[in-house]
Amino acid sequence: MPGMALKQGVEDMENMHARGGQGRRTQDRVRLDRARAQLARQAAAFSLGVPVEAVQATGRGTAEAAQARQVAMYLAHVAFEMSLARVALAFGRDRSTVAHACHKIEDMRDDAGFDARLDDLETSLRAMPSPALPAAAPLNADGRHRAELCW
Repeated sequence: MPGMALKQGVEDMENMHARGGQGRRTQDRVRLDRARAQLARQAAAFSLGVPVEAVQATGRGTAEAAQARQVAMYLAHVAFEMSLARVALAFGRDRSTVAHACHKIEDMRDDAGFDARLDDLETSLRAMPSPALPAAAPLNADGRHRAELCW
C-alpha cells in the first residue's frame, strides 16, 4: 500500500540518526516542511474558496479540492523552495503525484488571472516568518518579554 510506505518513510526519516545531531536536524526539517505544507494548504484553500479540510483529505475529493491541493503542493515547491521529495513527504503523497501537480499548475499559469493569483500567493508565503522561528515578544520596561502574543 502506498500510504503505508509513505508513513514508514516519514517515520524512518524522523528516526534517522536519532542519537546524533543530524537526526535532530532531520526531524526539525521534517517538522518545518510539514508546517510550510500546512501554510500552503491554508493559503490555497482560502484563495480558491475551498474548505481547508477538503484540501487536507487523504482521498482525491472534489475537483476543486484536488486543484487546491495541487496549488498547495506547487506553492510549497516554489515559494518555500522545497524539493519534490520533501513536498511529497510533507503532504503524505508520492513524489510523482507532486511532480504531476506542479506541471499541471505551471500549465495553468498561461491564464493571466490565475498567474496573478499565484504570484500574490507566492509573494505572501515567501514573506511569512518561518514557523520554526516565532516572532519575538515585545519587552517590558525591565527587559523581560511580555506574556501577550504579538502578531
